[in-house]
This record gives sequence, C-alpha cells and structure tokens, in this order.
Amino acid sequence: MLCYNCGNELTKDTSCPHCGVDVKVYKKIIMASNFYYNQGLERAGVRDLSGAMESLKKSLRFYKRNTQARNLLGLVMFEMGETVSALGEWVISKNLQAKNNEAGRYLDEIQKNPSKLSDINQTIKKYNQALLYCRQDSKDLAIIQLKKVLALNPKLVKGHQLLALLYIQERKYDQAKRCLRAAMKIDSSNTVTMRYMKATNQGLHAVNPGKKKKKEDDAIAYKSGNDLIIRPTRLKDTSGFATILSIIIGIVIGVLVTGFLVVPGIRQKAKADANTSVVQANETIASKNQEITGLENQIAELNRQLTNEQDASAQSKDSIASYEMLLQAYQAFADEKITEAGDLLVQINQEDLSDTAKAIYDNISGVVDEQYLQAAYDEGYAAYNSRDYEKAKENLEKVVTKDEAFENGNAIYYLAQTYRNLEENEKAAEYYQKVIDGYPGTERASNATRYLEQMQDVQ
Repeated sequence: MLCYNCGNELTKDTSCPHCGVDVKVYKKIIMASNFYYNQGLERAGVRDLSGAMESLKKSLRFYKRNTQARNLLGLVMFEMGETVSALGEWVISKNLQAKNNEAGRYLDEIQKNPSKLSDINQTIKKYNQALLYCRQDSKDLAIIQLKKVLALNPKLVKGHQLLALLYIQERKYDQAKRCLRAAMKIDSSNTVTMRYMKATNQGLHAVNPGKKKKKEDDAIAYKSGNDLIIRPTRLKDTSGFATILSIIIGIVIGVLVTGFLVVPGIRQKAKADANTSVVQANETIASKNQEITGLENQIAELNRQLTNEQDASAQSKDSIASYEMLLQAYQAFADEKITEAGDLLVQINQEDLSDTAKAIYDNISGVVDEQYLQAAYDEGYAAYNSRDYEKAKENLEKVVTKDEAFENGNAIYYLAQTYRNLEENEKAAEYYQKVIDGYPGTERASNATRYLEQMQDVQ
C-alpha cells in the first residue's frame, strides 16, 4: 500500500514513515474498498452479476484508483452485454494506471476486431430503435428489433428483459419465460428478471388453473368371519323383479338421453366447431395481414439501415480515435504539456464519448482552457512580432475560436493584422470590423478603421 501524500510504501504504523502524515483513516478506506472488491469477485464467480456490479461500484466509491475493481466492473458489464460502459471503465483504469494494467489488453482486443466494434454500434442503434417502437406502442416492430439485437449481442440482459416484458403484455407467457431463463443464465440473481418471472408464472397460472380432484365416494367396511367386506354407501340390495325393472328403466332413460341430450349435443358441437373454424380462419387472415404490414415496415427499416451501414465502420473508427486522443490529452495534461493537451482536446468529438469519458473531458478542459489560451496567445503574439505570420495565424485562430474577447480584444486585433500581412483581406476586414464594433473609442478601433479604409481603397 502506497502513501497518498508522498507515494512511498507504508508500514503497519498509523503514520507514513517517510512524510509522517496520518494514514489511519486512509488505510480503513482502502480496506473497505478491498472488502467490497472481494465481495464483488465472489458474486461474479457465482454469476450474480448485478450484485457484483453493486459491490464493485461501492468499492470504487471508497477508492476510485482501485484499478482491479474497475477492471472487474468492466468485465461484468461486458458479460451483461453493456460493452460501451465497459469500455468507459477500462479507459479510466488505463488513465489511472498506464503500466501493467489488464485494461490495456482488453481495449486492444476490442480495437483489433472491427466487426466487433460494428456489432456494438449496431446493437446500440437497434436497442434504441426498439425503445422508440415501445414508446410508439409498436410492439410487433419492437419485438422484431429486439430479436435482431439479441442475435448480435445474446448477452444483453436488458434486451432479454425488455423482450420478455413485451411478451408478457402480449400474454405470450411461454415465450416470456424462455427470454427470462436466458437472462438468468447470464445474471442469476437479477431482481428485475425475478420480478418479471413472478409476473409470468402468475399469468401462466391464470391461463391454466389446476383441475380439482373429484372426491371419491365414501365406503362402508365391515367383517364377515375372517373376510373384510367393503360396500359403497349407495349400494342397495334388490330383488329379481326390481333388477329387471331397473334394467328397463335404464334402457328407457338411455334412449331418452340419447334422443334429447346426446344427439342435440353432437349437432351443437358440430355447429360450434364450424363457427370456431370460421373465427380461426378470420384470425389467421388478420394475423397474416398484420405480419405483412410488419414485414413491409421491416423492409423499410432495413432499407434505411442499409444506407447508414457504410458509415458504421467509419463511426466506430472515429469513436476509438476520440478515446485515444482523450487518453493522449490526459497524459499531456499530467505531464503539464498544456499546449499539446489543448490541441488534442480541440480535435475530440464529444458525441463519440460515453458519459464517463465526457466527465473526464470536462474536468481536463476546465483546467486546460485558461492556460492553453494564454500559451497559444503568447506564442501567436511572439510569432507576429517576429513576422512569422503563418505561425501567428495558427495560434491566434486557436485563441479566437475559443474566446474572441481574450486579452480584451487583442487576440482578434492581432489576428486581423496577421490576415492583412498574409493578404487575406476578406478575413482581415471581418476581424477589423469586430474590433471596431466591440471596442469603440480605443486606439485599436482607430487603427482598425484606418486599415479597413486602406484595404477598401485598394479594392
């Protein structure tokens, strides 16, 4: 364990032997972080991934530099199909520990597989499209879209859960149960999956209630000598005449039942079967029409996706490039190379970054911008004085792009001067006018007016 103040190895003492700072509370924090890391490791070992994720997040709340916990959290997210979140955790881990870090290997393996990156991109798009269909109450299209998502990423627990929820709403409980079982194979103790499984079982029970067993007739048992005699309670002794009379009555009753109950029942059943066949045929036609409509919508969606397919690979490469530039900017910032860090931050497209990566970008940018603008302005002003106008233009444009009012308008004034010396008169006139409008009554505004009139006279 290293001291948080001086970075040297700590001993069992409550203070650092090198700098003397009190590390008692610090050690307790590290121990708490390691406890939750070990708990998350145990839960991940028995595929309680959601529980493992909760424990690992607690570990990182105690000590954010616990790279082992962060790497494991990324693996758990990757196993649950949340690849983008996993990439974000590994990028942070690599920033915190550049050497001897497994996160670097995980990122390299994903970057070396362009098809995997394309699948990740398509999975995100299709899952978001499925959510949109759900909000539009287009359940059939949402189910089709989610099946495509799970074909690309069968480990996406959220995809299985959403598909099961749609099946539950459609009362297709058997299919919902299959989806939930697939989710439980990935994450065995997910509370959302268990809640949906309970609703599915209740739905199945409501559709197929258990049959009640018929009660058996009571019987009377008695002994005759050594024999045990069992006689039903309804059994009555009859004489021969009574037996013949009972047979005749039974035949008459049988004929009457056949004529008045059985035959009409058979006719009624035949009529009901015919009606059922007609209803089923109508339902089949309606279902086919709905399937045709769904397939037509699917074809339209596929045509739209086909036009965007060629951009998918380029977008994935741009996303990886943004992450790499963010890493380089962070390293330059750590090495106090402010200008280099600022140049890299300008090139990053924030739309390619996850929420976690954007937070890192904002933290770096907030510190770098002020120093970066001052350094760029000083370098541009020095280049202008030495008549190196190309270099002055490059640096002053960086400043003006971020803040036109930098140095109380000196940045745009010297940029206009630079454009004039480079004979880029249109741009020079644009920035001279900004000086005149923004800083009236100043010497710079007077000079800008004079230079602007000279350029107009030349034209």
